[in-house]
Amino acid sequence: MTTSESPARDTDGPVVRTASGAVRGLRERDLSVFRGIPFAAPPVGEARFQAPRPPRPWDGTREAYAFGPPPPQESGFVGRTAPAAGPRAGDWLTVNVWTPDPDPRAARPVMVWIYGGAYKLGHGGQPGYDPQRLVREGDVVVVTFNYRVGVEGFALWEGAPANRGLLDQVAALEWVQENIGAFGGDPARVTVFGESAGAGSTAALLAMPRARGLFRRAVAQSVPGTFFSPALARDIATALAAEAGLAPRAAELAAADQQRLTAAGQALGVKMIQHGERWGRVAPTSVPYSPVVDGEVLPTTPWQALASGAAREVDLLVGHNRDEYRLFLVMSGLLDKVTDELATATLRLYAPGGAAGEAAYRAAFPGFSPGRLFERVQTDWLFGMPSLRLAEAQRAGGGRAHFYELTWPAPGSDGVLGACHGLDVPLLFGTFGADLGGLLFPAGPPGEEAERLSALFRRSWTAFAHSGDPGWPEYDTGSRLVRVLDAEPRTAPYPEEESRRIWEGHAFTPLPLLG
Repeated sequence: MTTSESPARDTDGPVVRTASGAVRGLRERDLSVFRGIPFAAPPVGEARFQAPRPPRPWDGTREAYAFGPPPPQESGFVGRTAPAAGPRAGDWLTVNVWTPDPDPRAARPVMVWIYGGAYKLGHGGQPGYDPQRLVREGDVVVVTFNYRVGVEGFALWEGAPANRGLLDQVAALEWVQENIGAFGGDPARVTVFGESAGAGSTAALLAMPRARGLFRRAVAQSVPGTFFSPALARDIATALAAEAGLAPRAAELAAADQQRLTAAGQALGVKMIQHGERWGRVAPTSVPYSPVVDGEVLPTTPWQALASGAAREVDLLVGHNRDEYRLFLVMSGLLDKVTDELATATLRLYAPGGAAGEAAYRAAFPGFSPGRLFERVQTDWLFGMPSLRLAEAQRAGGGRAHFYELTWPAPGSDGVLGACHGLDVPLLFGTFGADLGGLLFPAGPPGEEAERLSALFRRSWTAFAHSGDPGWPEYDTGSRLVRVLDAEPRTAPYPEEESRRIWEGHAFTPLPLLG
């Protein structure tokens, strides 16, 4: 089913009244499902590149049968869908709700999913994010939604607020607070959860004053360490606008064709490596977007904010996968092709301390090939250590944190992907054949081991949403106990001790403009 099609269901479904008007959903087996409900006005025309505005109210009963169209974004990545054309083409900012029963008396925990996609891809209606199994097995209400990505949501333009994608997320959470009770959810028990850029967004929300009080718990799966300084973000946006032949000003860009700007962003991603002297660590990533520590929308990094106690009242569940960077190594065609020269340059770029960091990695992992060193340092820099340090910062600020590491290897692609980036998503949702799950799992039934681990993911995540306890001890800097998610899950000291020691004391500060 595409995002613009209505499911073939009996349309005599449940009706719920929201603050903007009544919506009619569908009864799908034992769940009530509502799709494409606006939580903000379409960000087009003069509203483009501005903070989200309240949704327009409507009369009568609105059909909530189909997902809203995805926001403008690059195409060509598995599981992503290009923006839809037609009468709803600008109606990107919508929410979707799955509930066992839209009875206000039910007051079930609410889980709000924030999708990943390098801050430039994705939407809330992707098949891989179908939450039916979470809802049924965990007795929760699940909300997914769209937020602006890429050029529309994260490029830093003159005359536009920074982090518009994050502001969209705040608006969606405000909609949840105002309306979710009517769908059978408890606004006092909201858990935000997200993976990759969704986890980075979750971390940012923990640090944002505007998001305070909008959720009680947070799950961050593979937190990226890339947060931009304003100088770096402006320089990248200037290059992006130049790629489109325009000036980096919101007033001029608002009239530009969406496809022209997303094409410019895609072209810049290919050329970013050429800007290494100015953009430093971000240049090889091909991702010109990240949250900007602008001092207003996002006052400081999540690590600094949490260490100062900014989110001590929020329960945190955070973790990462053992072989995060393996996915990108395979997709780039570099598996088994990394030279020692490339490994040395990469270690000196990403390891803390430059040449000293390279020496530390070679000493800590003496049997590693150049390819494994290349992969290890990027796994650590991009996802592993930022995730671990978020838990440590939460504890330092007086809050509670639980930690996990996924070590079970993906069975697809002849097993070479290991416990790679994104593997936790199909395991959590049980959507083994959808989106990235189609690459990570072979065709056909996923197998008993995968199903057992998948059920454990859902049991742990929904237990956390209910009580703040996923089923294993809190993380602390003494015993450093984490949940190791494998064929035989266990609670043990953090497995990546060598990497942790190398990165101990490193501060994840906003990435700077170098020249």
